[in-house]
Amino acid sequence: MSSHIITTTWKGNMQFESTNPGGSLMIDTTEEIGGTNNGLRPKALMLSALAGCSGLDVASLIKKMRLEVTDFNIVTEGNLTNTEPQVYDKVTVTYHFYGSNLNEEKLARAVELSVDKYCGVMQMFRAFATVTTEIVYHTI
Repeated sequence: MSSHIITTTWKGNMQFESTNPGGSLMIDTTEEIGGTNNGLRPKALMLSALAGCSGLDVASLIKKMRLEVTDFNIVTEGNLTNTEPQVYDKVTVTYHFYGSNLNEEKLARAVELSVDKYCGVMQMFRAFATVTTEIVYHTI
């Protein structure tokens, strides 16, 4: 059984530095609730983790399938509930692929494999939110 150990250290006021095996980042909140607006937001980081997890899968599959993709990005939108504590109840993950010779069928398969088989963060999100995915192809 493997595990991750993350160390998060209070830096004063409402700011923390969180260090994981790949580096560190600053966490803070808005000035309206006592922060200095000098760091990432914890809930939004969850959406970044979701996009990053799936993105790594898709990038690996693009390479393995030898697909011609000039660029791609993932837009992740999370809907927060109105009740406290606010949690994500709906999440939309939109994959944007750019290129002059996109193989839409294989790219859709790469996304499907990530979403349904490989991305553990996606599976975690599905435990508490409805997750939908979309793919947009941009011919350049």
